[in-house]
Amino acid sequence: MAISEATIDSMISNLPLPKNILTTLKEDVMKVGVTKKEMEEIIKRVVENYEYACVEPCEAVGVVSAQSIGEPGTQMTMRTFHYAGVAEINVTLGLPRLIEIVDARKTPSTPMMTIALEKGYATDRDMVRTLAWEIEATHIEHLADVTTDLANMQLIVDLNEKTLVQRNVTVDDVADKLRDGLGVLVKISDVVDNQIIITPDKPSYRELLQIAKNIHNITLKGIEGIKRVVIRKDGEEYTLYSEGSVLKKVLQVEGVDVTRTYTNNIGEIYEVFGIEAARNSIIKEAMDTLREQGLTVDIRHIMLVADIMSCDGEVKQIGRHGISGEKASVFARAAFEVTVNHLLDAGMRGDVDELNGVTENIIVGQPIKMGTGDVHLVVKRGVMG
Repeated sequence: MAISEATIDSMISNLPLPKNILTTLKEDVMKVGVTKKEMEEIIKRVVENYEYACVEPCEAVGVVSAQSIGEPGTQMTMRTFHYAGVAEINVTLGLPRLIEIVDARKTPSTPMMTIALEKGYATDRDMVRTLAWEIEATHIEHLADVTTDLANMQLIVDLNEKTLVQRNVTVDDVADKLRDGLGVLVKISDVVDNQIIITPDKPSYRELLQIAKNIHNITLKGIEGIKRVVIRKDGEEYTLYSEGSVLKKVLQVEGVDVTRTYTNNIGEIYEVFGIEAARNSIIKEAMDTLREQGLTVDIRHIMLVADIMSCDGEVKQIGRHGISGEKASVFARAAFEVTVNHLLDAGMRGDVDELNGVTENIIVGQPIKMGTGDVHLVVKRGVMG
């Protein structure tokens, strides 16, 4: 017979566990309903796992984490690979991707998004295709052949009618976008037989070539920065995968599920969702990168790295421009990179090193304040006779 709430409270009241774990334990047990014997077994397992997860006092967690990530890192390959199951989209994996994550790069070398769709859209292929065209950036090369007519000093844009219909774009839309994008220095003549003729304001050969160059940079439809969108069926519903990442604008598109859409660009996640989401993203991306290589690293090491990178409220790299470069100790900064510069700067400023950390004590040959080195024995007067 399932035990009562009062019995559960009495059984967990004296456990050496944090309050949030006790609350979650109670809620889960109440949902399922367990006997007293089962409850005792659950408590035993939870306490064992909690004690295993705790860190010993004076443990060198930073060094252990660095070793635990660095050693498997030596076995990682350096490659760019096709994203599993998605044609034509490359994504950086292995060591280069891990370096990108801990360097907190503003934009990854192969940014991509996984765009989940809302219920009304996710199962309808036609609606998904329409949505894909709304997101994918459409440029003039997708819709037309552009030829330069030097004899008449004009640019002829020959639009493909089939592609216009497929992407749901009209000739007038294209003409308006070109007019806005190229500015007042051009004359766009009347559209005849899906042809748009563009003439420079002044008959200049250089200006004509400049227009021919600029016309390819104008986004006629979709979101600038999304080079390609691929549709893939995952189970019952369709998901969009994009080459390029513009999270803020994609989330504003009607039909996109904001709660499940994801990007591998940690900087964008920080800007849109904040520092907690960015921290979770660092953990997820690092774990996925290691797992894809067949390497197993305890998540706590990655969590420590993510915590250090995000503890100031912004994402900082682990390097001389981030965490290592901002250490209080002169010796710790000098031991990492650009040694002479750090020592000269500190000398000019008259900095004092308190020798509190690990690195600086190793440099000067003192015991480090970790493990037994952090324990001081005090003898009371009169005890020794």
